[in-house]
Amino acid sequence: MSKTFHSSVAGALVLAALPLAAQAQESDIPAPRAETEGVSGETRIRIGLGPRVVPSWPGSDEHNIGPLFEFSRARPGEQFAFEAPDESTGFDLYRAGGFSIGPSLGFQGKRDAEEVGGALPDVGFSVELGGFAQLEASPSLRFRVEARQAVSGHDGFISVASADYVWRDEDDTVVSIGPRLTLTDARYQRSYYGVAPDEALASGLAAYDPGGGLQSVGGALGVVQQFTPEWGMFGYVKYDRLLGDAADSPVVAAYGSKDQLEGGVALTYTFGL
Repeated sequence: MSKTFHSSVAGALVLAALPLAAQAQESDIPAPRAETEGVSGETRIRIGLGPRVVPSWPGSDEHNIGPLFEFSRARPGEQFAFEAPDESTGFDLYRAGGFSIGPSLGFQGKRDAEEVGGALPDVGFSVELGGFAQLEASPSLRFRVEARQAVSGHDGFISVASADYVWRDEDDTVVSIGPRLTLTDARYQRSYYGVAPDEALASGLAAYDPGGGLQSVGGALGVVQQFTPEWGMFGYVKYDRLLGDAADSPVVAAYGSKDQLEGGVALTYTFGL
């Protein structure tokens, strides 16, 4: 079942993050000149907007529909740098060769008590602050680790490790695919998967106190396709399988699923400056 995503706060935060995305794009390693001979000699900006479907909360079997934004910038004579479809907003503070580090900003939508039977507490909209480390081992292979601490909502810690194999035909077609590992601490898991003793009496679920650790494994596939020099599309699909304490949660058994699927597609337009 799908539900409409209503969150002006989330929209405002995403819009506010767009300048950071532009900075990140500018700081990426330029593609070799041999690969960019056919690329425009002017600064280009690619923007996109479309729908995105995500689980309504981590572990849910229902989904929210929200906006999918695309914003990329390429300097004169360079290709658009690769960004994984599920990575958080950030930009480089330090770069040496193919290695870079910088800040990371993530979000997680709220969970209403009604979504889990009405007897468990709400989990507010989460803003997560942290950093990333990234290694571009080759033009077609990238490794990235993100670590963030929530300052609202679940108040927990989350870390995501990813690897992406990237195939591209300049800017006309870019395809990426790779595995994902998600680790969270006990506070994060208690927020979404735990059941306190008093909540067990009210909800009819068994009391459950999860610990931290590996929460899920999965993978992501992303595609950028240009139809004309101006018009194109960006889309992705991501799958995660809950493991460990998250998978064993009575909350997931009663109101969710161990299989987590999300994806989206956006129409893009590229213009030069």
